[in-house]
Amino acid sequence: MKPTDTGEGAYRVARIRERLAGDDIAELGVRVEERGGAVLLTGTVSSPEQRDGVLRAVAEELGDDTPVRSDLVVASTAAPDAHEDLP
Repeated sequence: MKPTDTGEGAYRVARIRERLAGDDIAELGVRVEERGGAVLLTGTVSSPEQRDGVLRAVAEELGDDTPVRSDLVVASTAAPDAHEDLP
């Protein structure tokens, strides 16, 4: 049985949420869900390094037996490179 079949999946998702909210990562903008035997990550992070840290922490928590699907977006903090034309 997969961990998601036994209810252990919900426990592991909760552990991931706690780890992401912890001091070393402190990321509250990532949503963690269990879907079809995989863990789905969605949301916005502040940098590519933050995204990599989230993915690394999730991989450490889950190991190799549960696939991870990531739909994390890195927020752009750069100034616009062109002006916006309004009608």
